Amino acid sequence: MNRRLYPLAVGNFAVGTGMFVTAGLLPPISRDLHVSTAAAGQLMTVFALAYALLSPLLAALTAQLSRRTLLLVALGVFVLGNALTAIAPTYPLVMATRVLAAAGAAMFTPTASGVANALAEPERRGRALALVMGGLSVSSAIGVPLGTWLGEASSWRATIWLVVGLGVLGFAGVAALVPHVRTVTSGRLAERFAPLGDRRVLAVLGTQLLMFGAGFTAYTYIGSLLDLPLPAVLWAWGVGAIVGNQLGGRFTDAYGPRRMVLFGLAASSAFLALIPLANLALPVALVWAFFWGALGWLIAPAQQYRIVAVLPNNVPIGLGLLSSAQYVGLVVAGVMGGLALDGWGRAGVIVLATGIALASLVFTLFSYRPEPAVSTPV
Repeated sequence: MNRRLYPLAVGNFAVGTGMFVTAGLLPPISRDLHVSTAAAGQLMTVFALAYALLSPLLAALTAQLSRRTLLLVALGVFVLGNALTAIAPTYPLVMATRVLAAAGAAMFTPTASGVANALAEPERRGRALALVMGGLSVSSAIGVPLGTWLGEASSWRATIWLVVGLGVLGFAGVAALVPHVRTVTSGRLAERFAPLGDRRVLAVLGTQLLMFGAGFTAYTYIGSLLDLPLPAVLWAWGVGAIVGNQLGGRFTDAYGPRRMVLFGLAASSAFLALIPLANLALPVALVWAFFWGALGWLIAPAQQYRIVAVLPNNVPIGLGLLSSAQYVGLVVAGVMGGLALDGWGRAGVIVLATGIALASLVFTLFSYRPEPAVSTPV
């Protein structure tokens, strides 16, 4: 099974690098495009907003395609969008190309999770989802620090070309190793939003939105929150993300998703409040970033397991909605974090991130009811 899933992880590695590396490139982007740091941060916001809006629409339009074909189309669009970003001369054009890249990502990541869910045995589903989504966490440990360093040493456009190369590598892997998989899903847009009438679905999506809103309020503007070498801090965060994602999959299988979600949210809230302490010295920041990344990504497999448990007969739609909620959270983070940075500086961003994290914990405590184990993959 792993041999067929690794190309999906590689594709997510490319998507994650293209998405998250923007946080480490804000200074060179702002200088090159003659915009403020907060304005440069909106490139991530636009990507996230386009992803959230396009994911259900594109899923409906492509419902009848083989999942392998859709994965290839998605990576092709993602590569094209990033190539255009690398050559776009102005801020508005760069914004437009991020929408195209987001369209490719919006098709790829939910589909990759759906394929992993379809190929895995029920008792190994948490680990399969963790492996595929591990591409995103690995991107934060390797792709983002490497891209940030490359952007500082050369240019931010060189980093985007690196993302293009990673996307091509993922495309080749999917073409060579991923089998044709068809999932039972509707092509009607109205049916894709029908699960939103289920309170259990809204509970999962609400946690996802608030969780990512909290984490990425700090992550997007991390370069403005710390007076320390940014690539090293991002590397430590990414290593923690890898560890957290892999442990999260195993712990979800062993202890259930509810315990993992509540523990991860509580601990992540505490670590966001400790950002001023992390800024005291680089060794402190590295330890802090590792645990922050680990705790945040510990929750990801559990959240996917939750949505599969709520919608066992409609997994592709459920995973698509979960992914959209995640990126709505990134939109909230980019917009509100930028306003907080402009209005109150780093202290405003830290207070905002911690407040959203605590809200996510309270919301989940009152809304989450455990679901029975899932026995039907799709």
